[in-house]
Amino acid sequence: MSRTGTPVHRLTVLYDADCPLCVHLRHWLLRQRQLVPLDLVPAGSQEARRRFPGLDHAATLKEITVIGDRGQIYTSTSAWIVCLWALADHRPKAQWLATPAGRPVARATVLAAAKWREAIKAGGPAREDGRCEDGRCEAPGAPG
Repeated sequence: MSRTGTPVHRLTVLYDADCPLCVHLRHWLLRQRQLVPLDLVPAGSQEARRRFPGLDHAATLKEITVIGDRGQIYTSTSAWIVCLWALADHRPKAQWLATPAGRPVARATVLAAAKWREAIKAGGPAREDGRCEDGRCEAPGAPG
């Protein structure tokens, strides 16, 4: 779901700040050497709504959404691939994942992460009200 042929110079990643896996991956992305700068913004936040007033913000809380600086919109598997493409050490893998051979691998990984995300959100390290101590959780370990 992107404008084809439009160069990308900066990406905004909308992530679920109440999801331990999403927060973990946010920190991981920030530690990587970026070929294309990534802005990581909590999905559904005031900042996300200010930057992208026409976006379906409820949908961004259900599925990773990445927006390019020229209006490109990537969701689900494509969003994960473009995040990897933005990283120096992971661009070759992203290019392979975007091929017909790699796309099913990328899709399976996204589906597995979604299942893990649902499971950890349902029974993760939370208080009785279902929220983490500071309102944001860290992932307790790698999915899988």
